[in-house]
Amino acid sequence: MNTYPLRSLNMEQAQQKQFHLVDIICRHFPGADFLTTGDLGLVPGLNQPQMTQRVEGVIADFFSAESAILVQGAGTGAIRSGMAALVNVGDTLLVHDAPLYPTTATIAGQMGLNLIRADFNQSEQVRAAILQHRPVAGLVQHTRQKIDDSYELATVISLMNAASLPVLVDDNYAVMKVEHIGCECGAVLSTFSSFKLFGPQGVGVVAGQKSAIDNIRRSMYSGGSQVQGFQALEVLRGLVFAPVMHAVQAQVSETLVTWLNQGIIPQVKQAVIANAQSKVLLVEFYDEIAEQVLCFAHELGALPYPVGAESKFEIPPLFYRLSGTFRQSDPTLEKRMIRINPNRSGAETVMRVLSESCARAVALPCSDQKPDK
Repeated sequence: MNTYPLRSLNMEQAQQKQFHLVDIICRHFPGADFLTTGDLGLVPGLNQPQMTQRVEGVIADFFSAESAILVQGAGTGAIRSGMAALVNVGDTLLVHDAPLYPTTATIAGQMGLNLIRADFNQSEQVRAAILQHRPVAGLVQHTRQKIDDSYELATVISLMNAASLPVLVDDNYAVMKVEHIGCECGAVLSTFSSFKLFGPQGVGVVAGQKSAIDNIRRSMYSGGSQVQGFQALEVLRGLVFAPVMHAVQAQVSETLVTWLNQGIIPQVKQAVIANAQSKVLLVEFYDEIAEQVLCFAHELGALPYPVGAESKFEIPPLFYRLSGTFRQSDPTLEKRMIRINPNRSGAETVMRVLSESCARAVALPCSDQKPDK
């Protein structure tokens, strides 16, 4: 099995991202300004909390974007806001020829969008689809939708920009793990969830061109739609810790791939790293024991399901079924493959849980055969 995971930041790169973000924070928050819990409500002249505006300025500067905005609804809310800023009901949207992330598919359905599909791994297909269908905009998911996806984000954005096609990038599961996100590669908008970056529940981020951000801001006039100052500061605190924590996680995953492919656990056929959607370890077994392995792993302390997919609440390793998009692309994998996210654990912990779970799976029935109960 060949996979093409996104290139993770190494530890030095991750540290430099952290240092760069803190340097920008210092420029926007002199003195003790950062040592507050933030303000509330619609400040006259701003129509939003002052602290929220300042945090948005930090985020825009960090991603070299013209503007940024915090929105309610986490990553889904960010994508929904971004889509509404670029397309109207019934418009034509260019997407990758692969299963859409479920919440993204729901948004497209709610907006009555006409989806035009092209294989983003094949540049000529992208060009042909644009020429034939003249879509209004393009949506690119930064992480992988199929196991064999190999497209480079910057290349796909460049193809669409060459045709003057505005691009929205779903950067969920990629931010602070890779060198550049969509808006840094020329996309009109980048969208992602702060919850996946150790931030607060329910807050999404949109960064990119000011004209598109202004369209979103006009739709958030009411006080109830605002992200409050204390939430904005939580977003920023989470972003500071995200790059180094994710670099550590990437190192653990790489160690696990090396160990597992040495045949240490006899039930494991192979292990690969893939973005599915977060960057995880895919473990394939010789036999169809995936469901039993998950059951026993959960009894041994592994998390049985994600909360925010790498949120601040997820500390033990996650042992979980394949993502929905991967299961759609190849349903036969579900019985013999699982995904493991080390989260904050070390390689030794993951190996212990996996080894004992595999041994039990071939020797004993599990008391609970539902892996995500």
